[in-house]
Amino acid sequence: MATIFTRIIEGEIPGTFVWKDDRCVSFLSVNPLNRGHALVVPRVEVDHWLDADGDVRQHLFEVAHTIGRAQFAAFDVERIGVIIAGMEVPHLHIHVVPVNSESQLSFANAATDVDREDLEAAAEDIRRHLEAAGETGVAR
Repeated sequence: MATIFTRIIEGEIPGTFVWKDDRCVSFLSVNPLNRGHALVVPRVEVDHWLDADGDVRQHLFEVAHTIGRAQFAAFDVERIGVIIAGMEVPHLHIHVVPVNSESQLSFANAATDVDREDLEAAAEDIRRHLEAAGETGVAR
């Protein structure tokens, strides 16, 4: 059975995308740790990041870096945190989170109810900065 992330990638479940290319996508978390919290997910289903092909890992981190730079420009934050936990969905994903403190990187603080309009507004801020940087994977 396909993971929830594959179902989002294939359009079966709605996602708020900021990036799409032939190897991965990035969409905003529906349980964000902070505004603009994005997930970078390979199109291929890989359960554990240690099992991912080197090219996949490298590409995911390049995209995470690109998304992080756009987040840093879009939001008034001190840092962009990165987490690979993989406990909640058996499909490799990198959390890219705008933060002002380490406490904002705790999944215990994840939002449980986020307005879809708020997600779209945050995504638009990220997309605008990706486009301004000349990035080609911007999801529209």
